[in-house]
Amino acid sequence: MYEYLIVGAGITGVTAANILAKEQNKRVLIVEKRRHIGGNCYDYHNEYGLLVHKYGPHIFHTNYKEVWEYLSQFTQWIPYQHKVLAYVDGKLVPIPINLNTINLLFGYSFNSKEMENWIEVNRNNIESPENAEEMVLSRMGKILYKKFFKNYTKKQWGISAQELEPMVTARIPIRFNKDDRYFTDRYQGIPQAGYTKMFENMLADKNIDVLLGVDYKKLEEIIKFNRIIYTGPIDYFFDFQFGRLPYRSLRFEMKTLDIEFYQEAGVINYPNDYDFTRVTEYKHITGQKHKKTTICYEYPQEYKEGNNVPAYPIPKKEYKEIYLRYKKEADKLKSVYFLGRLAEYRYMNMDECVKCVLDACKYR
Repeated sequence: MYEYLIVGAGITGVTAANILAKEQNKRVLIVEKRRHIGGNCYDYHNEYGLLVHKYGPHIFHTNYKEVWEYLSQFTQWIPYQHKVLAYVDGKLVPIPINLNTINLLFGYSFNSKEMENWIEVNRNNIESPENAEEMVLSRMGKILYKKFFKNYTKKQWGISAQELEPMVTARIPIRFNKDDRYFTDRYQGIPQAGYTKMFENMLADKNIDVLLGVDYKKLEEIIKFNRIIYTGPIDYFFDFQFGRLPYRSLRFEMKTLDIEFYQEAGVINYPNDYDFTRVTEYKHITGQKHKKTTICYEYPQEYKEGNNVPAYPIPKKEYKEIYLRYKKEADKLKSVYFLGRLAEYRYMNMDECVKCVLDACKYR
């Protein structure tokens, strides 16, 4: 008999299991379709002993002190300030766009005020952007939109920026200084022994049982439990009664090379060239010392159930309306709690997932 059945062993489900089992002494069963814990944060050592992230790079960053302190119980951290370059017009320039980006790309020698003036002259006067394209145009103008966002967005989402909600590009910063860091959060780092090891530490409790490679629906009539914390796709929970919610997926192509380093930064974006969106070199991120290096090419693709994994809810108005129909049904259930990116059909950073669980479990 379990107090909680937790569906999904990603960062949301693992955090919920840990809080409920260790802090509230509840018996918990966590069920995961995949054959590993950690969800899309899962990492492992490949055949060469190099630590890689199976589903693309995951950089932990947060301004929530309580989230950082909570996870620090289960891992030591490698301090890491993530930097990303973009390959544009044959040059590698920093992203997010900042003073260095503009000066390197265009050969200018702007100071901060001159960059602000240049942006102001070039940006479009759109008071209420209605889509992701208009959002970028209103903030940065057509020149930067075409060089950094137009083609990247089409590759990433499979549709144009005109079809996506404005929030997709609203969260992308532009900086009028030389700060090349991708994130500016107070707390940033990589788990020293990897994310999977951190999750294993979180699940190491006598009150937690874990079942991998199993669909929870096959257990509902077998396992006895009082409540469910559901972190999977919300449409699957309701047997797609209002239709399927679309997701974007990714294909990863890894190569291990007989050189110490391949590229200048952990991630290089390719907004205009090639079919892949970015190349990751994990040693920059993990700090691992090794004579070889593993790189990963990232190809966005359509999500097809059974063939790949859902990575990103697609932020279109019509899909949000479908989600709200599911949420209305979910709100009627008193013993099922929907948490996480797939269950709430929205993009969430890792720290947001943890914070939501910490807040939610206070009242369970």
